[in-house]
Amino acid sequence: MYADRFAGGRRFNPAGLLAAVGINAGVVAALMIAAPHVTRTFDDPLEITSIPIASPPPPPEPEPQPRTAAARPDRIETVPPVVPRPADDGPIVVADPLPTLPGPTGIATGMGEGTGFAIDPPAPPAPVIVAPGLDPRHAADLQPDYPAAERRMGNPGKVTVRVLIGADGRVKEVEPVSATSDAFFRATRDQALRRWRFRPGTRDGVPQAAWRTMSVTFVMQD
Repeated sequence: MYADRFAGGRRFNPAGLLAAVGINAGVVAALMIAAPHVTRTFDDPLEITSIPIASPPPPPEPEPQPRTAAARPDRIETVPPVVPRPADDGPIVVADPLPTLPGPTGIATGMGEGTGFAIDPPAPPAPVIVAPGLDPRHAADLQPDYPAAERRMGNPGKVTVRVLIGADGRVKEVEPVSATSDAFFRATRDQALRRWRFRPGTRDGVPQAAWRTMSVTFVMQD
């Protein structure tokens, strides 16, 4: 029974443990609060003196080097390449140079020297010329009257004349080329000056006087 009492007296008590921890914590806090605050002070201020540092001397200048003559390159001998000769295909024909074209002359302007040639401007086109022609409206008036003397004798005839046709289509002049007789020529000349009409010749479309050859035949009809 005593042992049971003793065992009961040694039983774990949680309330006692908490009370012990609280007492220890209070003691430690009291010590921390009661500790004096220690501050270290210096009697004399600290003086700082800057000591200048001398700059390093400049590096010494390099000594001039003696000049040495450049070595001359050794002489190099070159051998010309060997060009193969073309096969002999026959004589070589050299074309004649183009002739120099004459150009128009004029007054030279500017400064300087030189040679050259000028090309002539293209020539204007040739004019279009149309010979005089017969006027169909007057075709019945071409045959002259038969000369009376030649008719009585029964002689035929032929006359060839050159006539100058004016810009108005009329005959201005008559020149004999050939005639069987003077009677036949006179009959032809008179008819040409009075009755013959032509379409005038033109030059680039402009009427102009021109010569024309005409032939007339005289034949007697039964």
